[in-house]
Amino acid sequence: DARWPGWELVVGIEVHAQIKSRRKLFSGECRAVYAALMRNMLRLGAEALSSDLTTPPNTHVAPFDAAFPGTLPHLNPKCVELGVRTAIALNADVQHRSAFDRKHYFYADLPSGYQITQQYAPIARNGRLDLEKDGISVRVKQVQLEQDTGKSTFLPRNRITAIDLNRAGMPLMEIVSEPDMRSPEQAGNYVRTLQALLRSVGSSDGNMEQGSLRCDVNVSVNRVGEPPGTRCEIKNLNSVKFMMVAITCEAFRQISLLERGLPVAQETRGFNEERAETYSLRSKEDAPDYRYMPDPNIPPLLIDSTYIDAIRQRMPELPNATRARLLVQGLSQRDVEVLMDVDSGREVGFDGQLGHGAVAYFDEVARGRDPKVVVNWITHELLGQLAFRDETFKENPMSTEQMGDLIDLVQAGKVTGTSGKTILRHILTTRTPDLPSKIAEDLKLLAASDDGASLETWCREAIAALPEQADVVRRGNLKVVDKIMGHVMKASRGTAKAQDVRAMLLKLL
Repeated sequence: DARWPGWELVVGIEVHAQIKSRRKLFSGECRAVYAALMRNMLRLGAEALSSDLTTPPNTHVAPFDAAFPGTLPHLNPKCVELGVRTAIALNADVQHRSAFDRKHYFYADLPSGYQITQQYAPIARNGRLDLEKDGISVRVKQVQLEQDTGKSTFLPRNRITAIDLNRAGMPLMEIVSEPDMRSPEQAGNYVRTLQALLRSVGSSDGNMEQGSLRCDVNVSVNRVGEPPGTRCEIKNLNSVKFMMVAITCEAFRQISLLERGLPVAQETRGFNEERAETYSLRSKEDAPDYRYMPDPNIPPLLIDSTYIDAIRQRMPELPNATRARLLVQGLSQRDVEVLMDVDSGREVGFDGQLGHGAVAYFDEVARGRDPKVVVNWITHELLGQLAFRDETFKENPMSTEQMGDLIDLVQAGKVTGTSGKTILRHILTTRTPDLPSKIAEDLKLLAASDDGASLETWCREAIAALPEQADVVRRGNLKVVDKIMGHVMKASRGTAKAQDVRAMLLKLL
């Protein structure tokens, strides 16, 4: 790498993806004897639903989440199913027997003093994620289910730290990669590819801005040909852009230390986005520091082959398969990437319900139509107009039936391409449910079909209105005819076909 000649960068990533389930990992079916008595006093519910950033603090908390004595965990089966889906998508080996451990550490937002995780017997091992752009496969060491912690917010004005336990107990998948990445760009591509994969199987929405996907990055450097150096972990990165900047800054920091003959300390570091530099948080803990122990309240999780095969048969189409299918239909690489990029931001429903994204929209409209024509209308016209209005595809009011009817009108010559774009803009602006065929009649946008009488009238009026340009065309300068055509198209309100207008003007001139 030209940025650090003579040095090699080694990167591994631990991704914490929040599972999109309606209920938490262990408290969805909590049945503590006194839960009903405590509900009104402490606003604790017997069943803790998942929450988002708009939920008022401490309103989705079960007694188990708050570590009340006597409460017991009850595993959410939907989280297991979505974990297996993810493992299959990552080509990992789903373990027939996995177990839960307690990872002890003491923070105010962790009421029990330990986190339930799967350090030693995870739900899946030995996967891989192919990065086609980089031409490499990143090995996935393991996929494990675990709880999320609560959220601490420091209030400087009051000089207190507020604790919100809505997030406590939320289901997470920790996806641990091997240190197979060699540049910040490969790391960024890995996270984006993993995001798209999680959304495609419906296990997580992967929204980094809202904290439902966070990354811990392990970075080390070494001289080319030498063993990897001491690694440092950068915690809680919630943006691909800042993650790449953090890796670059940490690489330069470690190289600077080594070139001055100083050792790199194994430690956990944070990242200051404003100053673009990492800073020390604490010395790196090893397994003994967390005093791992098997959770005595949760029996081993046993998964048989029948269960895994049933999930495998119901798996949605994965991004690589979707990309290959679209290319076979004759779409260009660029159009496929545009569709896939828009589709990667589709809505993910709870408990594995898949949203209706750009690819599904295209598939429905393209049924029985030319795929190339359909993708042009979607990527160039529809997405362009949505971007102009600062709207996302999720906010698109144009149904597949309307888009199909519009394309049929244009292809049949019943409306011109210009009129078709006018109809599309009308639908997006008014959000009308009417079909384009009705809108074309109402707005008088149907192509002129009176054997050319109207066309000849419009052309003669244009020639009379632009006599100087008409004389230039008569003298042989055909480039100027475009200006006269514009006058005709305006007079016809886009209902005249451009090629017919040009032919009539040249005939008259």
